[in-house]
Formats: sequence, structure tokens, C-alpha cells
Amino acid sequence: MNFELFLNANGEIGYVKRISSSIVFCDGLPGVKLSEIVIFENDEIGQVFSTGRNLVEIIVISKGYIKVGTKVARTGQTLKISVGDGLFGNIVSPPDIISFGDNGSDDLRLIEIEPLGIDKRKSIDKSFETGVTIVDLMMPLGMGQRELVIGDRKTNKTQFILQSILTQAQKGTICVYAAIGKKRTDVILFDKFIKDNKIQDKVITIASYPDDPSGLIYITPYIAMTIAEYYKDKGRDVFIALDDLTAHAKYYREISLLAGRFPGRNSYPGDIFYLHSRLLERAGNFIVATQNNKTGVASITCMPIAEMVVGDFSGYIQTNLMAMTDGHLYFDRDYYNQGKRPPINPFLSVTRVGRQAQTPLLRELSRKLTSFMVSYEKMKEFMHFGAELSEESQKMLTLGDKISGIFDQASIVQRPYTLSILMFSALWAGYWEEKDANLLRLELKKLVNLFLTNQDFRKQSENMIANSTTFNYLIDSMKSSQSNILQLMAELK
Repeated sequence: MNFELFLNANGEIGYVKRISSSIVFCDGLPGVKLSEIVIFENDEIGQVFSTGRNLVEIIVISKGYIKVGTKVARTGQTLKISVGDGLFGNIVSPPDIISFGDNGSDDLRLIEIEPLGIDKRKSIDKSFETGVTIVDLMMPLGMGQRELVIGDRKTNKTQFILQSILTQAQKGTICVYAAIGKKRTDVILFDKFIKDNKIQDKVITIASYPDDPSGLIYITPYIAMTIAEYYKDKGRDVFIALDDLTAHAKYYREISLLAGRFPGRNSYPGDIFYLHSRLLERAGNFIVATQNNKTGVASITCMPIAEMVVGDFSGYIQTNLMAMTDGHLYFDRDYYNQGKRPPINPFLSVTRVGRQAQTPLLRELSRKLTSFMVSYEKMKEFMHFGAELSEESQKMLTLGDKISGIFDQASIVQRPYTLSILMFSALWAGYWEEKDANLLRLELKKLVNLFLTNQDFRKQSENMIANSTTFNYLIDSMKSSQSNILQLMAELK
């Protein structure tokens, strides 16, 4: 029995005096330290939350039953997890990999570590592809960026994460998904998506559920980040999604209030900012040692999700997370109700470091597209006053409607960078000028199918874009008689 072993090794014993949901108060254990793991006589475990003059506060991080009078022993250990390739393709619950003591494994890692300093970091210079056209063209991301995904409930935030995971897994990136207090049905559907797309060998799912102890839900994102760091240290690029940190904050608020902590704004504890910032600071672009004792670069790209209430940007947790990330993608409820998919509002979304990772062509294209869409939105607002539009203005509105059609993308479809650039360039070159918005959607579906099935067309498109230094050069290349790209596209008709 583990309890007897640790009791004999440390010689200190405590007794449970009071229980408040997932918080246990016990006396004794004079030498116990903060964050130390303790073990109860029924082999359940907990983590020391705080120490007082007479009582020790312990967060229960196992699912067993504890009653008043239960004996408690110190372990002298802090919380660790056992990491390895056996986690791929499985739904992993925190108790499955929590470990303490020496279990003979070389892959034990602490879940709480100090983030690496600036001397171990490198500027972000490699683009992160999501497979979502509006993001890749207008709000580009970089490998190692921390981008907040924010929006109301049921606005396709998780679907966007699925598209990003699918795109990155197919490129060989390790993906870690943390389901924080999620319904079991949601986690099962996520697992089904992973297996249906045959990317389970690149995806690790860490899941906690609403009926789990608050302590287990609290440590879920830290376990996911620790797994990401394990593969980062091996020189692999990692993408981690934390779904979602507003729920995580609520469970931590529950723990703090039960422990008698003084409440602050919205009853959240005063250290909630520090709690999340020290988690997200562990992501980034890092200098790592390779197997040949040479230095390499590996990244942890992090997308925390935050839930808003009726589009309220000023929420406490949401503004905290905005302050500690490198931008945010705003999923607009109004866009969602209008039928736009994904319902990302490009005018209220921000990317702070993604553009520096773009090629000169993509940077120019992104600026041109953003400038045009701003003018397009202003023109739409001007129309509300019943103003008569010139022929040039009408052409701008028509082109804007078609570009919006390009941005419409089903939640199960991902588009490579090259395809997104090709679609926009062909539209800008006037290829679909005679098509209305509805016919254009049919043409786009045919183009996507051509790009994915015709290897010659795909290779020519990739070479043309790779050899284009400016956007105007790309347009001229498409129209060139030496290029048969437009000819192949014409066969779609």
C-alpha cells in the first residue's frame, strides 16, 4: 500500500478535519510544502494548496471518496506526469498519467516549471498555416505565436481549432488538444473527427469533465502544456489548443472561494492573471538542442479559447487573456447569424507577430486585401443611406461580395496556402468577372476539387506562386500565354 510506504518514509501524519467540496482541510503534517503531493489512506491523492497556522488546505486531484478523519501522509514529491508516444490517438484523463515517486520511467516531467527566458527564445519567422482562407490571408499567424480565439458560445470556435489541427497534423506537427471541463459527447466527437481523418498518430487529447473534481480540471491545461514542452524539447513543432480558459478560470474561482480566498473582480481571485500568464508564457519559438548536440529551433504555437457573453469584449478573463497573447481572432455572433462560415470578424481581429513570418508576396497580398475589405465595408455602410452609386462603386461592391464568397468555408474543409492565394488572385485578375456570387461558389468548389486531384495543376500553381516576388507579377504570370493554369481552370466550365 503506497500510503504506508510514504508514511514510513516521511514519518509525518495528518488527519482530515473538514471537507469543502474538492478542498480538504487537515491538521498535522508540520513539514509539508506548497504544491507537494499528499496521499490519503485510501490511496487517493491531493496537492497542497496553501498552509496555515493550524490547517493545511489540499486540492483533491483524484476521483475517490474522502471522509473526515481520513489519515494523510506526505510524499515529498511534486506533481509529475508520465509522457510518451503511447498517448497518441487516445483520450487521456489527467489521473491516467499523473505520477509521483520513482516508477522507473525516464519520461517523468513536472507540470509546473518556470518559463524559459529570452536567451532561449528566437523571433518568430515561420508561418503557421490554419487551412482557413480568411485567417491565412488576412490575419496570418506564425509558428510560436499565442493567438486567442474569442467569441460567444456556439460560434464555431472549436470547428476552427479542428481545421487548424487537421492542417498542422497533415504537415507533421504534433497537436495537443486540452478539453477543460468539456462534455463527454463533445470530446467523443472530437476523437471521432481525429480518427476519421486518420491523424491520430499526431494528436494527443487531454480531457477533463464537469463531474471531475475541480482540482483535476484546474491542472488539465498545465498537463497539456507539459506534453507540448516534452515534444518541443525533442525538436518537434507543437500546436496546442486550450478549450477553454474561461471555464478553467471559473473552476479556479470555485477552488479559491471554497478555500476562503478573498474575492476580487467578478469574485475571481487576485492571482488569476498570474495563473494564466505563467501558463501561456511557456509557449513560443525556442532554441533547443538536437541529438547531434547542435542547436535547432522548435516552437509551441498556442491557441487558448475564451468565451464571451453577448459580444462583451470587456469581460475580466477575456481582457486578461488579450493582454498576454499575441493577438486574437474574434468569432462574431452577428456574422454567424448572417450565415458566414467561419464567422470571423477581420476588422476586430488582431495578429501582432504573424505578418513578420510572411513572404513578401503574402505580405503585399494581405495588405491589399485588408485595404480593399475596409473600403468595401465603408461602401456597404454608405449604401444604408440610399445613396446612388457610381459604376466604379458598384464594381467594388460586386468584387467585395465575391471575395466574401471566397472566405466562406465549411467547417470540415481546409485549404492549403497555395489554393487560397490562387483563388484570390484569379478573382482579382477578373477571371470570374461575369459570374454572380452564387455561380462563383460552384466554380470555387470545382477549383478546390481540381487543385486537390490534379497533381500537375497543383504543382504548376505552387511553382508560379513560389516564383512570384510581387502581387502584380503573380497576376501577370496567371495571364501569361506560357501558363496553362487559366486554361485548366477554363475547362471547369
